[in-house]
This record gives sequence, structure tokens and C-alpha cells, in this order.
Amino acid sequence: MQCGPLCRLLWLWPCLSCVPAVPMRKVQDDTKTLIKTIVTRISDISHTQLVSSRQRVVGLDFIPGLHPNLSLSTMDQTLAIYQQILASLPSRNVIQIANDLENLRDLLHLLALSKSCPLPRASGLETLEGLGGVLEASLYSTEVVALSRLQGSLQAMLQQLDLGPGC
Repeated sequence: MQCGPLCRLLWLWPCLSCVPAVPMRKVQDDTKTLIKTIVTRISDISHTQLVSSRQRVVGLDFIPGLHPNLSLSTMDQTLAIYQQILASLPSRNVIQIANDLENLRDLLHLLALSKSCPLPRASGLETLEGLGGVLEASLYSTEVVALSRLQGSLQAMLQQLDLGPGC
């Protein structure tokens, strides 16, 4: 007697059902590691140390600063804004960082899912719609300020992940 695909699936089903899901502790550890990697990448770009993350630069107020209370949704929204800013910069320095931010947002979504948090994908950020002129007029300043503030935000996120952020 030949066993069809259904028989093989039924035979494999007990084995497949025993495969454990990815532990959320591992996802949180991977998230922290990726944050540290991004912070290191930013530190390796020499000109980012020239501006304090708290310093105000006229015309660049759209770049988020530090948030006092970071929830998973706030982290995702902040990263989405930075991702959009970095994507609009022509600098080759920020390409890998922008890709890392996408991966970091995916990890945050997994953490939110594990906590049953409704975390809609932040997209279409209206605050950055008409800023092409600002970016074009001051690309270097925008890059320096954005990377500096991103680094500060990531370090705050790292601390908040140790405390267990809410939804």
C-alpha cells in the first residue's frame, strides 16, 4: 500500500507539533543586540559626535528627540520616523542603519505580539511630507542631528527594554 501526501503529513504531524516557538527572551535579547549594533554603527561615523542629542537645531524640529516614557508603540513610531528620514538622505553612511531599523521594528512587533499589544505598522508619516526643501538645503546637518538623536533614542530604548516596556 502506498502512502499519499496526507498519510505522510499525518505521520510527520506529531514531530512538527513538538517544534518549540521562538522564546520571547531570545527575541528580546536579539532586539537589544541589534540596538547595540546600530549604536556602534552610528558611533563609527565620525561626524556624529559633533552634536548633542539634546541640542536644538532650528529647522530640524521634525527629528524626534528623547521620549520620557517609551512604550513599544512609541518606539515603533519613533523608529519609523527615523527610518523615513534616513531613507531620504543620499549618504551611503545611513543605508545599513536604515535597514537595521526595519529589522528592529520587526523585532519590536514580535515583542508586542507576545504581549498581545495592538501595534499597527506606522507608515505614511505626514510630518515628513513637505520637508524635501529642508533636507535638500541642509543634508549634512540633517544627517548629523538625525544620527545623534537616533543614537540617544536607541540607548533610551535599550534601557526601557530592561524594564519591560508596556504596549
